[in-house]
Amino acid sequence: MNGRKVIIIGAGPAGLAAGLQLAKEKVEVEIFEADRMVGGISKTLNYNGNYFDFGGHRFFSKFDEVNQLWSETLGDDFVLTPRLSRIYYKNKFFDYPLKPLNALSNMGLIDTISVMVSYVKSRIVPVKEENSFEDWVSNRFGRKLYSMFFKTYTEKVWGIPCNSIGADWAAQRIKGLSLYSAVCNALFKPKNNDIKTLIDQFMYPKYGPGMMYEKMGKIITALGGKIHKNCKVTRIERDGYTVKSIRYVDSENFESIAEATDFISSMPLTELVKVMTPSLDETIIKAADSLGYRSLINVDIIFDKEQIFPDNWIYVHSPEVKLGRVQNFKNWSQHMVSDSKKTALGLEYFCTEDDEFWCLPDEKIKEIALMEIEKVGLVEEKYAVDGYVVRVPKAYPVYFTGYEEHLNAIKSEITRFKNIQPVGRYGIYRYNNMDHSIMTGLYAARNILYNKTNDIWSINSEPDYHEINQKVTRKRFDVVLPEKS
Repeated sequence: MNGRKVIIIGAGPAGLAAGLQLAKEKVEVEIFEADRMVGGISKTLNYNGNYFDFGGHRFFSKFDEVNQLWSETLGDDFVLTPRLSRIYYKNKFFDYPLKPLNALSNMGLIDTISVMVSYVKSRIVPVKEENSFEDWVSNRFGRKLYSMFFKTYTEKVWGIPCNSIGADWAAQRIKGLSLYSAVCNALFKPKNNDIKTLIDQFMYPKYGPGMMYEKMGKIITALGGKIHKNCKVTRIERDGYTVKSIRYVDSENFESIAEATDFISSMPLTELVKVMTPSLDETIIKAADSLGYRSLINVDIIFDKEQIFPDNWIYVHSPEVKLGRVQNFKNWSQHMVSDSKKTALGLEYFCTEDDEFWCLPDEKIKEIALMEIEKVGLVEEKYAVDGYVVRVPKAYPVYFTGYEEHLNAIKSEITRFKNIQPVGRYGIYRYNNMDHSIMTGLYAARNILYNKTNDIWSINSEPDYHEINQKVTRKRFDVVLPEKS
């Protein structure tokens, strides 16, 4: 296309989506991925024929373009998966989303009355200025329910108090929901779309999300694009606000240079500004140093039990264990396990890179995980037959109170560049789901192809919560069918 060449940094969902759209239009594309696999944090690991995700990645979207891309890529290699998730709290399991009879039975009459009184109080005397996650949730659910079902788990995930987490994170992740709407949806059949609930089924690749992104990578290379794995970008060379080239090192630590007319980056935004050469202004570097990420450790264990629990995943809110969430991959797709008489669980621990837990030996982490999974009553340690530990650095951008000032400073500087666009969760420092990340990649590709100025930063800032209850079919993911009779 008129001599254009595009270099994409990172082969996660955003980078691959951009690369695929550009390759389809016969643009010369090269993708540089630091890892040995494509997919970013949406990759799937194959361990002795058992497939494990980094967390759980559901395939649903209100974006037609994303649904079409997914459908065209994998076709019939999807399964329709019913959603079932619960919260473990005080030795009991609570249905999530809320089911009043289940909640009443588990909480007891006194706690239930306390929750309702607290909710009414929050409606009469709300926090006037919602500066934190604590303020936002308490205003919508009441302080009692906030303390029971939001505080502990959220602080596990982020490692900081809820009153130090920005209110906009709550607005982004759970907007449209309130205690009132949750109860109404549980007790009555909604007659309109005003009540926002969580989807109760979703599409999922037979062998996990990595199957999608491996296939996208193969299509890109079949169309003439190049994907370089085990290649870490170490420098981005610029002339003023025009990027000229990148320098990267391969698996043998050999350094090379690559030039292009256009660049797309899904590397962490905090790293992007630091590898610019010549260096950016010191105030931008300091802003990057002020931002942070929360990391994830997956303890993937195979148990010699045919059934353990029926959920796709369980949130562990109880403070007496460090365990944050448990994925049951067999319940995502039966193809995820090599032996149908066994079960593969992913035990998730949230931490900060290089903190005490992150630095523990793998065997010690597995020991803690097995002890805690038995402690919460899900499965006895004696049934574990195999497993391994995976560390996922920089999994979640941290929305601490006041982070916007630092992010906006970086954003203002990066948007001055003429030919580089940040994309994806890492690239724009936003806690996106897969479909949002893919849309950032598609926007970036269209900006190059059609000389557009689509605002990548606006993705996932829409007022409506995207995880709205809707039925999906194998043909199309976005079809809303009539309500259950």
